[in-house]
Amino acid sequence: MIHYVDKFPGRKIKVRNLDYLYFGGTAYLGLQSDAYFQKLLIDNIKKYGTNYGASRISNVRLSIFEKSESYLAKLVGSEACISLSSGYLAGQFTRNYFNYKFFKRFFAPNAHSALLLTNDACQETYSSLKLALEEHLEAQEKTVAVVFLDSIDFSGSNYPDFNPLKSLPLANTILVVDDSHGIGIVGEHGEGVFKMLMSLGAREVVVCCSLGKGFSIQAGAIFGTVDRINAMTETSFYGGASPATPANMATLMDSQELMSQKRKKLKKRMHQFKEGLTEKFPHIIMDGHPTISFSNKGLTDYLEDKKVIVTNFPYPNEDSQTMSRIVISACHKKKDIQKLTRHIQEYFSDQI
Repeated sequence: MIHYVDKFPGRKIKVRNLDYLYFGGTAYLGLQSDAYFQKLLIDNIKKYGTNYGASRISNVRLSIFEKSESYLAKLVGSEACISLSSGYLAGQFTRNYFNYKFFKRFFAPNAHSALLLTNDACQETYSSLKLALEEHLEAQEKTVAVVFLDSIDFSGSNYPDFNPLKSLPLANTILVVDDSHGIGIVGEHGEGVFKMLMSLGAREVVVCCSLGKGFSIQAGAIFGTVDRINAMTETSFYGGASPATPANMATLMDSQELMSQKRKKLKKRMHQFKEGLTEKFPHIIMDGHPTISFSNKGLTDYLEDKKVIVTNFPYPNEDSQTMSRIVISACHKKKDIQKLTRHIQEYFSDQI
């Protein structure tokens, strides 16, 4: 069922004049409705304006872009970083960059649509992906293999262990990974998965992502080597695109202490949720990530009857499988988690 709301959904949303607890969306740190975070953003809007439509290669340039990109590169552990106006644009830009005859592109199962062009198709399994890569290498083609995937695909296949990736011939493969659901959330400081991926021994690692889910700002970013990032900035795709809003990038830097506090609170809520779960609830949960995937329409309907709404819709299009997901946020209170786990326990107790 589609619900229309008139304000940003926080821990609660109002539907048909009734209050519901909300465990959906991707506002993992709950910053969008945080008063202090909003003040930081408003102050930066006053300084940098509401938008900056000029090209990044213009003769007049705002220093906040280089400062924030340097900060982000240091955070994730990459040599360099560039920012863009959205995570989807970052993914499409990266995919477009590798769309040349000297690259051979492969797409892992469940790769996000941001990494795909019209005629791209994902491999159905990692076994078939491994076979395709091995056949490519055995043919001794001059093209370099590039594998596109999501770091967190909600099936539990990749993050946190990346076991399917370890079976691939990574030494001869460039990995292009969308970390939109990881950066800002996973890792001790919200650094995401870049260092984890580098430890796997791939020929090269390029990470693209949205900064909206973990950092709560409208922007995207790409991480990689200095040579790769410099080459990407020399393209017409980069030069022709408007940059991220500078006020957003400044707010990202100004709110790191607040984000650290929110991550600690989120971890407490995640631990509380796990402690209150019933073993009868079949689900997928990834260590260190605040999402719980499941497939049970009855549970979704039961929770809604109890005034609890979770993520539940076909994604990324109407023909896709329905995505049911519980999302824990730093804005949730202890009593919210208690209510959620109690209702889950009640539902499965009634199924006996």
